[in-house]
Amino acid sequence: MWNKRREQKSILIVGGFHKAKSLAISLLKKGYRVTVINKNYGDCEKLAEVNRLNVIYGDGSKKFILEDAAAGNCQVAIVLTDSDEINLVICEMCKQYFHVKKTVALLNDPSKTNFFYQMGIDRVVCALNMITNIMEEQAVMDEMTRMIPVDEKRIQILELPIPKNSSVAGKKLWELNLPKEIIIGCILRGDQSLIPRGDTRITEGDILLIITSDKSKLDQIKELTEYDAS
Repeated sequence: MWNKRREQKSILIVGGFHKAKSLAISLLKKGYRVTVINKNYGDCEKLAEVNRLNVIYGDGSKKFILEDAAAGNCQVAIVLTDSDEINLVICEMCKQYFHVKKTVALLNDPSKTNFFYQMGIDRVVCALNMITNIMEEQAVMDEMTRMIPVDEKRIQILELPIPKNSSVAGKKLWELNLPKEIIIGCILRGDQSLIPRGDTRITEGDILLIITSDKSKLDQIKELTEYDAS
């Protein structure tokens, strides 16, 4: 039975065939209603094989295609095309014309991160050199930690918020007891995306993008969310 709380939430995904398919399957399993827009007809045929996935063939940067996809009924729009400029335009259209509450844009050039946030994008996912082609699954839907499927599940990305009074707040990365299979690839701090070094200090409110090829090791990062009771 689908989760009733999530049954009414609709998600729009534009572009990015492999990332879109993996993300859509994950969201559908969680009970979301998902619509995917893709301008490649062959990709649309393959996407249509996914049970309960609504597929729209067309250019997501066109207003009438977004209308066909019922963008106005979606709470979240996730844009995954290979073009930063097109991703920005589609997010802006979703906000301006269809009043989509939250937008997520894939970004290839990290130097544009601040600009995208200034333009009103709610979450920017950078395709940095060490985490190329990643997709943030459920970036703005919950306050929970999120798991992101990457590259057909060979790599996992965990988005981990550092809460108030976390026991690791104020510590440097080299002071954390993390297994070698886990890498902190990026730190989201406000509207900044930081490439961490060993002496980078973690602060309350940071969001860590944690990369691993061994999902079983993720239980070893629980210390990052524990509270300091002192």
